[in-house]
Amino acid sequence: MRLPPFLRAFVALGVLVLACGPDESPTPPPGPGTSADAGSQGDAGTDAGAWTSCDPASALDAGTCGTSASCVSTEIPKGDFCADICSDLTPCKQPNTFCCVAHPNQDVGYCLSVEECQRRADAGTGDAGPSPDAGPFDSVDAGSTVDAGSEVDAGSSIDAGSEADAGSEVDAGSPVDAGTPDAGSDSDAGYTQLRIMAANITSGNLQSYDPGHGLRLMQGVKPDVVLIQEFNYKSNSVADIRDMVDTTFGTDFSYYREGGAQIPNGIISRFPIIESGEWKDPKVSNRDFAWARIDIPGPHDLWAVSVHLLTSNGTDRNAEAGSLVTFIKGKFSQDGVPASDYLTIGGDFNTDTRSESCLTTFKQVVTTVGPHPVDKNGKDGTNAGRTKPYDHVLVDDDLYQYRVPTVIGASSFANGLVLDSRVYTPISEISPAQSSDSSASNMQHMGVVKTFLTPNF
Repeated sequence: MRLPPFLRAFVALGVLVLACGPDESPTPPPGPGTSADAGSQGDAGTDAGAWTSCDPASALDAGTCGTSASCVSTEIPKGDFCADICSDLTPCKQPNTFCCVAHPNQDVGYCLSVEECQRRADAGTGDAGPSPDAGPFDSVDAGSTVDAGSEVDAGSSIDAGSEADAGSEVDAGSPVDAGTPDAGSDSDAGYTQLRIMAANITSGNLQSYDPGHGLRLMQGVKPDVVLIQEFNYKSNSVADIRDMVDTTFGTDFSYYREGGAQIPNGIISRFPIIESGEWKDPKVSNRDFAWARIDIPGPHDLWAVSVHLLTSNGTDRNAEAGSLVTFIKGKFSQDGVPASDYLTIGGDFNTDTRSESCLTTFKQVVTTVGPHPVDKNGKDGTNAGRTKPYDHVLVDDDLYQYRVPTVIGASSFANGLVLDSRVYTPISEISPAQSSDSSASNMQHMGVVKTFLTPNF
């Protein structure tokens, strides 16, 4: 699952090439401004396309934009221009623009420059310097050869006022270099939000989601993929489980639930599940390891494994982890299963500490390093007493590089969220969850949520 360092360097270079275009500098589009050397659109690196100047105060002038565009005031470039209206069904046609929406829940936006949309996102909440702005893309953003001291950037003939040096996508505000993927939309400049949740949050006396407390908590944080434990609901018929998924997440969600288990593991996904199954847990008879291959946007699939390790002792848990690692390595060595696909292992590990041997064993296929998710008060324990790290969302290096804050409403959790409704404020941000849900009878775990932005290319 981990590429060799020299291959990772080529992958990173490939991302830059995709973001920056061909080797030669792009031809500046027509637009406001004078010459390429005196602050025109092309020289400032906007490349926003052939926009027409307009006056938003003039009904006549605004009408010149037509029915498929609108008069928009921007800072990069500065002025009022006709910008195409866009949506998922109407993509931007102008070069080096993308569909910029004001809020992730909106479907329609304007075709703006990368820098302008990034500026608007940075002006909102949740984007003021959390670690992911210097995290998943830190190799490009802090001291890379492209951005600091390279021949392109310091003293070469290319450095004296050329288009490459005056605000090109590589040097100033590209999606890779200036936090655009940090704005949190589902599809931000060619990226897809992937919010993964570990959930052993049943309540009542039957290790079931019937009482509804856990369902409300999941609804409140809107995960894209759930690694769920104790996957019981009503009679456990296909109709009842389908009804639980439809009501809690939506009719477009897929799921896999292992069969023949007393407290089954499973996976619920906003994206299609194209392959699934279970691997034998050698230490317990009432559940196994549930896995699913999920078709997320882009060339790499997500392999998700839902686990529920024993409470007995660390030795048993390490044996379970070793068995699971063997299954994963075997699966990923088969022809047709690329090692570059993403992997997540998550669920209820019942670990007493973060130094348990099972976590060391899992390091063979996923990363276990901190910092770790926390609740509203900065506390990271996930058992009911909030003293032990029972629950985890772990991912491989391929996916770890794309970690971003988990943003819910006006709140941002730089390293992910431990969901404890008893301390979450304002509770309205995770509606329909109620403050008392995490203290429901026999609610022994807190949910864990991490968010990633994966490239669609």
